[in-house]
Amino acid sequence: MKIITEFAPGSLGTIIALHGQHYAQNWGFGTFFEAKVAHELAAFAGRMASNDLVLLAYDNEGLAASIVLDLNDPMSGERGGHLRWFICAERCRGTGIGRTLMDPAMSHADEHSNGNVWLTTFAGLEPARHLYERFSFILTHEQEGEAWGTVVKEQEFRRQP
Repeated sequence: MKIITEFAPGSLGTIIALHGQHYAQNWGFGTFFEAKVAHELAAFAGRMASNDLVLLAYDNEGLAASIVLDLNDPMSGERGGHLRWFICAERCRGTGIGRTLMDPAMSHADEHSNGNVWLTTFAGLEPARHLYERFSFILTHEQEGEAWGTVVKEQEFRRQP
């Protein structure tokens, strides 16, 4: 497994595809969600700052996982860095790659945002929730919503050291 810290040619499209395919197959999300990921990821790539963190893991089949710590998200406010686009290819689920990416992401947050990090997700993603809680995230808000284009129980988690 090789981890790089910048977007490579084609990586944006692959991250979008991984999200679109996984959430369509497992949660019934549609084009709205994939377009949202594409729009927000492209906007981030266009404004990315030197203190933001991009981690992309590659295996012999290509992009295997991604995670971004967006330290300059205008929506963050006092919540700190925004953990975004955390996805693992189906072939890598359960291998520990998520933890491998979370370790340096949280170290980066400790150094650049006093450890304050937030993320949004939805109820039912138990392996991800377990990983977030392992890294000291706590559920701070939960409500039904359609931010992903489908009604789910949206959740916000925050990490405060």
